[in-house]
Amino acid sequence: MISATEPDWSREKPVPGRFEPGKKMLAALRRYQKNSRKGDPVSQTIKRIAVLQHRFWSAVCGADIPLDSKIGGGLLIPHPNGIVIHPQAKIGPNCLIFQQVTIGASGASEVPVIEGHVDIGAGARILGNITIGAHARIGANAVVITDIPANATAAGVPAKIRQT
Repeated sequence: MISATEPDWSREKPVPGRFEPGKKMLAALRRYQKNSRKGDPVSQTIKRIAVLQHRFWSAVCGADIPLDSKIGGGLLIPHPNGIVIHPQAKIGPNCLIFQQVTIGASGASEVPVIEGHVDIGAGARILGNITIGAHARIGANAVVITDIPANATAAGVPAKIRQT
């Protein structure tokens, strides 16, 4: 079973010879985050380059994933087109997010917390001050506005728990 607490960094590594813009965008985001904690000139230069790379791959992907996002390691975004993540949302390790997913706020500081190893289907919307439990599955085009417990499957508009 995939861990909900320990990131599997190998999930983010690009496969040589494949066009994987989502992994390139994540690599730029990780590079920025790693070097933003350091103040030396080399780190600042790497950080600036990472910003440019992130902007490029964000445009290619059509995704809005801010550089200061709180995203655990091992994130998979196989089809990054149209993914929007609020900068204050928290995403645990080893999650899977498909295309056209929105993870956003319903108020000034009401953002979701997504625990580890959550699979989010294409077109899903996760909005507001809610928590999605570890190992949960969110169906395609679901609109999640209430908490989803760990190991549950939620689908529909608004999303309801389908099985646990």
